[in-house]
Amino acid sequence: MNLVRAEVERLAARRFVQLMVLLLAVAFAVTTATTLIGSHQPTARELSVAQEQAAQAVASMEAEHTRCLRIKAGEIPVTEDSGYVPADCSELDPARMEQLPVAADYLSSVFVFSQQAQGLLYFLIAFLVLFGFLVGASYIGADLNSGGVVNLLLWRPGRLTVLGTKLATLVGVVAVLSVLATVFYLGTFWTIGQTAGLPGSLDGEFWGRLGAIYGRGLVLVLLTTVVGFGIATLGRHTSAALGAVAAYAVVWELGCRVVLEILDVARPDQLMLSTYLGAWLTGKVELWDDNGCPPGGGACDGGLYTITWAPALLALLALTGAVAGSAFAAFRRRDLL
Repeated sequence: MNLVRAEVERLAARRFVQLMVLLLAVAFAVTTATTLIGSHQPTARELSVAQEQAAQAVASMEAEHTRCLRIKAGEIPVTEDSGYVPADCSELDPARMEQLPVAADYLSSVFVFSQQAQGLLYFLIAFLVLFGFLVGASYIGADLNSGGVVNLLLWRPGRLTVLGTKLATLVGVVAVLSVLATVFYLGTFWTIGQTAGLPGSLDGEFWGRLGAIYGRGLVLVLLTTVVGFGIATLGRHTSAALGAVAAYAVVWELGCRVVLEILDVARPDQLMLSTYLGAWLTGKVELWDDNGCPPGGGACDGGLYTITWAPALLALLALTGAVAGSAFAAFRRRDLL
């Protein structure tokens, strides 16, 4: 227990960690100030006009659906002015649409929490992913480079115990900080929506969807923290983690993607880590492969394929496990002096 307390104190005392927390606070302040400046609470007149516009939009959609049904039934002739007529009129059925126009869609300079919360949450997750990776890499990298780990081993012998405690402490601190930051962040914008904008529709479906995004985001933050810690342990320096990410992005995500496209390899996106990151965060990604359809074959859906969150999670766990396992194996045999 004393080792855990010592590691928490060492982590909190690091200037880089304090700098990243300060940057997080600055990002919060800037985003909040920008939102407050660009938003106002709508008047009764603005709400009435917006509600009328939303009702007109829904009525127009219903009219288009009815017109399509009448064309299919032969009641209305098809002319050049008929516009778009889908093969299945259910595509135009407002009752089948995920979301109908609402009054908030027609309000100008009004912050609507239900509409903006998802984008704000993705922004926070992106920052926390960067925070976890950099803090994880610098936390162990600085200790290995300065000899701090050797001094720690003199006090508490047992390499794997020390490294495991450092990793567990790091993950725990990042998790707690992420939860607290999220509560404060979303709570602030919820308050803005209540006092200087509109809260929007905050039903159970909204909170469930937002909670699912945050849950996946928090898992990604913790996995990224472990990866940063592991790469820095293997390279014995913080810069090793930064260099590895830069090299992967340039060589594989950019260079190899171009080569695969030149060679006309089928489904090259399946070989890219960014694809699985996107699939995990959003729940699924739909991709297109030109090789799935024969040339000159007309309309074809064979090139469309989907990657869901399950294989994405397996890929991320496999990568994280490989990096962490390699780090512990190398640390156990390495000469630390």
